[in-house]
Amino acid sequence: MIAGGKLADNIAHFARALRRAGLRVGPADTLTAIEAIRAGGIGSRDDFYWTLHSVFVVRREDTAVFDEAFRLFWRSRQLVERMLAMFSAKTPAKTEPPAPKAGARRVSDALNAAGRSGRVDERPTLDVDARLTVSADEVFRAKDFAQMSAAELAQARTAIRRMVSPDDRVASRRYRASNHGRRFDARRTLRTSVRSGGDLILPQFQDVRAVLPPLVVIADISGSMSQYSRVMLHFMHAMSAKRRVRAFLFGTRLTPVTRQIAQKDPDEAVDACSRLVQDWSGGTRIGAALGDFNRHWSRRVLSGGAVVLLVTDGLERDDMDRLGREADRLHRSCRRLIWLNPLLRFDGFSAKARGVRALLPHVDEFRSAHSLDSLADLCAALSREQAGRETEPRTWLKAGEAA
Repeated sequence: MIAGGKLADNIAHFARALRRAGLRVGPADTLTAIEAIRAGGIGSRDDFYWTLHSVFVVRREDTAVFDEAFRLFWRSRQLVERMLAMFSAKTPAKTEPPAPKAGARRVSDALNAAGRSGRVDERPTLDVDARLTVSADEVFRAKDFAQMSAAELAQARTAIRRMVSPDDRVASRRYRASNHGRRFDARRTLRTSVRSGGDLILPQFQDVRAVLPPLVVIADISGSMSQYSRVMLHFMHAMSAKRRVRAFLFGTRLTPVTRQIAQKDPDEAVDACSRLVQDWSGGTRIGAALGDFNRHWSRRVLSGGAVVLLVTDGLERDDMDRLGREADRLHRSCRRLIWLNPLLRFDGFSAKARGVRALLPHVDEFRSAHSLDSLADLCAALSREQAGRETEPRTWLKAGEAA
């Protein structure tokens, strides 16, 4: 009786909202939750919360999303009346709005998709002409991150998580068993011969093991880059699921965020990075940040043929000689140094700024990072050792001198 009727329907709608928000919730989990409520009853709101939590949350990183979804979905119907009564009695003092919790945007989008009423939409479906779908998708993929709405940014983050990881494997110092290897494996040969009592000795071979090299991302979070910083954090998180990623953020100081970006939930990872960094959307000191990285971090994270992605607009105001020296040292310490500059989205961009001209001689590729297409091109470029003419730094230097 408790779990029947509207409450059972609401639990089913709640489960659908959780599934849209990214939790692994299936029909069997919904039936289990209804049976659990029927068996245990509803003694209090906390009892109801933990009963559903024990059924729907199977991964630690899903706790924040479940908590936010429960708070929004199961809020009291008298909330609006209580707020009106508070405002009619006395206007409270102005306070700062609380910071959004991790997973809040995903939960909000999931609940909006499910509908406010919690009922199944009974309106007839409309046939949609999909002839312009391809062109609309092309426009979206080429759209600048700075011009996207909140819904489009959420769609872009989903597309980033689904991007194909670059296949840029390099030979390591270790070997793996291989039937067609070029090196004789004496240890495995003897171990295999023991199985037949030494009567049959078949030669075993091994080959060099190919591994994905580490990816080191040094991203600018100054005011001029704030529109792209969070998108790049989601890109780092997507890459960290498939390979080793060492992440660093800098404005006026360098902040390592490798541990924060390694969290499984993308919203929790980005939220943890933003809480750790103290100079978000402030000034920028590129030379000082690269110098700090070269002195304290390069030997730790640049082993194994690491590829470095430097994400900045190059608008430096400090010592240009120091910027050139530190960029040269970084270039000599890694296998490839790729500079991602969102300013390349402008057709009239030219390498005239002093910071840009100080960095260009010391990078292997010069690319844009302002849209989904540019990030997809980056993933494809990581699989190639040779840069195209359009990304050759010397081409941009000559064009800047001619201008």
